[in-house]
Amino acid sequence: MKKKQENMTMVFPENSIFTYLRSGKFIALSEDWKHDKLPLVFDYELIVVTEGTLYIKYMDEEFTVSRGEYLILPPSDSFREGIKKSFVAFYWIHFTVDMGAFPARIRQSDIASIKNAACFMLPQTGSVPRIEKVAVQMKQIQDLERNEYPAITLNAATTALLTELYGQLETREQIEADPLGRKQIYSDIADYVRRNITANIKISDIANEFGYSSKYLSNLFSRVRGITLKQFILEQKMETASFFLTDSDRSITDIALELGFSDVHNFSRTYKKITGFSPSTYRNTFTKRLLYHV
Repeated sequence: MKKKQENMTMVFPENSIFTYLRSGKFIALSEDWKHDKLPLVFDYELIVVTEGTLYIKYMDEEFTVSRGEYLILPPSDSFREGIKKSFVAFYWIHFTVDMGAFPARIRQSDIASIKNAACFMLPQTGSVPRIEKVAVQMKQIQDLERNEYPAITLNAATTALLTELYGQLETREQIEADPLGRKQIYSDIADYVRRNITANIKISDIANEFGYSSKYLSNLFSRVRGITLKQFILEQKMETASFFLTDSDRSITDIALELGFSDVHNFSRTYKKITGFSPSTYRNTFTKRLLYHV
């Protein structure tokens, strides 16, 4: 009898460096693709889906991971195996970490018992609040490997990736628990900006959408995030631009127009001012790389 997907939590030691093994991006050739039956004896695997849906079974549990979601698989003598055909594209990374006395996964009911230990916890699967940023980090790790950076650099980048995901989820949890509601307003507007990132977003339009004054929203963002709402919008556009530059073959002109810029020159100036790179330099530095999933 098959088991339903459990709401498990992954446990990681907070003062350890993760060891990088290998990574890549997989794109299915058609909707008839299904994950091969593969072992995962000593490795952890983090999967981040950027398109479609992944249907996979592991440790007798079935997982459905859709666009914008992640899945972490711990080492075991079980096999990863597809349970349904689908088109999907996802980044993947294999790593190890010295767990010491910590268990690899726990149930929700066991969280309180180790909450004060020197560890951090991640739901085994869930949505990624800022998937563009995570995807860019995973692309950069591939670039480090391709350029034969030393192991210490790859390990540090892998540790940064896992703690970035933790930070995103932890920040979202704190916002949802905000008793005064200011952070919730911030979260709602941030989500609105990300959903409409390809539009020519104006602060006055956001103010009208949510029923607040432009001045109030700008002040709120300064208090909660430490930057103005205008700066937040630009940073989100540049984060999305970085994702497009490394994860697609779209021209820089097309990216500029899609993100609401009137011309490519204005976009390029803004991108370099915020990131320190020109769009073409960034794209050439992190050249698109495709690896099959293993």
